[in-house]
This record gives sequence, C-alpha cells and structure tokens, in this order.
Amino acid sequence: MSLKIRLIIMNFLQFYVWGAWLITIGTYCMNGKGWSFPQFGAIFSTLALSSLIMPALVGIIADKWMNSERLYGLLHIFYGIILFFVPNVDNPDTLYYIIFAAMLCYMPTISLTNSTSYSILKNNGYDVVKDFPPIRVWGTIGFIAAMWVTNISGSKDNGNQFYIASIVAVLLGIYAFTLPKCPPQKSISKNASILEQLGLNAFKLFGNYKMALFFIFSMFLGAALQLTNMYGDAYLDGFKEIPKYTDSFVVKYSTIIMSISQISETVFILTIPFFLKKFGIKKVMLFSMFAWVLRFGFFAYGNPTDGLWMIIASCIIYGMAFDFFNISGSLFVETSTDTSIRSSAQGLFMMMTNGIGAFLGTKVSSWMIASFFILENGNSDWKGIWLSFAIYSAIIGLLFAVFFKHKHEADQIKNIHH
Repeated sequence: MSLKIRLIIMNFLQFYVWGAWLITIGTYCMNGKGWSFPQFGAIFSTLALSSLIMPALVGIIADKWMNSERLYGLLHIFYGIILFFVPNVDNPDTLYYIIFAAMLCYMPTISLTNSTSYSILKNNGYDVVKDFPPIRVWGTIGFIAAMWVTNISGSKDNGNQFYIASIVAVLLGIYAFTLPKCPPQKSISKNASILEQLGLNAFKLFGNYKMALFFIFSMFLGAALQLTNMYGDAYLDGFKEIPKYTDSFVVKYSTIIMSISQISETVFILTIPFFLKKFGIKKVMLFSMFAWVLRFGFFAYGNPTDGLWMIIASCIIYGMAFDFFNISGSLFVETSTDTSIRSSAQGLFMMMTNGIGAFLGTKVSSWMIASFFILENGNSDWKGIWLSFAIYSAIIGLLFAVFFKHKHEADQIKNIHH
C-alpha cells in the first residue's frame, strides 16, 4: 500500500469518528432524550473547552517526548473507549463529563493528524504543499460518509451513533501504530518559558488596536460558527411533529441534508484564492459574516416542501460562511504579525474562535433559546431562533465593516495553500 493511500485512510477515519455524532448529538440529546437546550448546550460546550486546554499541551508532548503517531494512536483508542459508554448514560450531567473526557482526547488529534502527515511526507521526500491537500480533502469526505452512515442506519436519535464512532476510533488508534515513525523534534527552545510554549506570548498583540479589534470580532463571530452544527439536525428532525411533514425526505434524511454543508465546504475552499485576490481579506471576511445572515435566515423560513430550496440554499451558503472567515482570518494573521510570534498568533486566532467564541456561543444560545424561544406547548420557536442568530450576525458584520480598517494589498496574496 502506497504512503499516500495510508495517509488518506488516516485522514478519512480522523473525521469519520467525529462526523458520526457531531451533527446528530443535538437530535440525540433533545429529540431522543428530551433534555433541555441548556443541558445540551453545556454538553456541546466541551468541544470549545477542550480546544482551549489540550492542543497546545499535546503539541508540547509530541515535540519533546513521544512519537506523534504513537501519541495520536493512544488518544484515539482512549477516545473510542470513552465513547463506548455514552449510550448507557441517561443523565445529562454525567454525559457532560464523559463527552468532555472524549473531547480532551479527540480535539488535539485534529492538529496531530496534520503534523504527523507533514512529518511522514517530508521524511519520504514529498512536497507537503503539493501533496497534502489532496490527502486532507479525504477528511471532509470521511466526515460526510459518517453522517450518511449514521442517518441511513437509523442512528441519528439514538446511541448507536456513538458505537459507530467508538469502534472505528479504536481501529484508527491501532492503525496509527503501523504508520512510519515520527520521533520528537525537540523544536521548543530549552530557554522558552511555559507562556511561550503555550503560545500565550501572542497576547501582546492585544496592545495593537487593529489586531485587538480583529481578535474581538473573531470571538464574536466564533460564537456563531457552531450553531447550525449544534441545532441544525435537531431542527430538521423536529419537522416530524408537524403532520404534513412527518414522512418528508428532509425528516427521514435530515443528516444527509445537513451533509450538503460539508460538501459545500470542499467547493468554496477552492474559490478562496480568487476572492481574496479580487476583493481582499476584509471584504472576504464580510462576505462570510453576511453569508451567516443568509445561512440562518434561510433556515428560519425554510420547510421540507415548498421551502425546501431555502434549506438547501442555507446548506450551500455554509461553505462560504465557514471557510471564508476561517481561511481569510488565518491569512490576515499570517500577513500582519511578526515571524517570531506567527505560530502563537495563529493559535490565539483559533483560541478566540473555536475556544472562547464557540464556548460563549453554545452557552449563551442555549440559555437564550430556553428563556425566550420555547412555546407554551413545549415546542421550540425555530423561526425566532434562527432569525435572532441572523440579526446577531448582521450586527457583527455591520460593526466589522465600520470599525475594522484594512487596506487590500494584492501582493500579500500570491499563493494560498490548504
């Protein structure tokens, strides 16, 4: 088996074991178990909390003490074992700690799979810039495949989705031990402080007005990035409570419908170089912010029959909404910070979006829904929920347009590789 095929398998399974339940855990918790929005929001917030804690720590271990492929394998085995216990949990407070433990193991493997792939490719004479993107795209395909398996197997509202992820994660962990060796590089300076090792020295960027604004807006938009992953499948599945929609394709295959969002990502990511060169980073980020307005707005007015086109359009626009911000934002950091703290600055960007922003988004949105958008009959006012998210995104976009000043310089954007 060729080296590239082996890495494709690793990347495919890396996101398969997440996609099997990430989009459907809301359906499982709220529609299957009947738990409240705040209870589910607390469980989902563990993704953000673990993103704050683990990736940097695991990165230090891989840099200094342990082969990255072994560490990667062990984390997936632990992740799979923990997920195996999820279907037997009937208490949301207990599930919070179990999912938190699983996320502490899984979240650092996202960066580890990249660094391990880079190391193996470099050690075997491959061009990482040329050869890694066609390998990485199989991760998104794995995520989509897992969503389809969960939906078609009838597992979207029950615990089987976690068994699917658990078994494959353990197999992935064992498979990782067969990969070429990736020994520690010991790249961190012995004289570096713990703050430097954790990337916290990048916090001095908050002393720069423009960078501070960028990170603050990143946090606020980060609050919106996971909302449709949290609630989207539960929202579509909830149409079954309305008699005329009970047997619709959308209700039966809600997870497959949601997978259009991930398919869209793979398409829009290819258009980013053109948009960045043509419009510049600020405008591309604004496109993202107002794409979120459409993403939520289409969901608000869509339905499984005559409004199906709006649900489909919402899923398609997700690719622009998600990718345009993450990649253009990363490029802004790359072109606006000193080389000595560039990696730390990228870590800070991810922490503000996927860490602090995502945590606030999950906690505040679940509280807001429970407080203002539960109808007298106990059903959720999904139209009001999605419209409130759309208004929030519009406000962030308008404020960003007014306060964030950035001149487009085409020569900054010559080569973009993903």
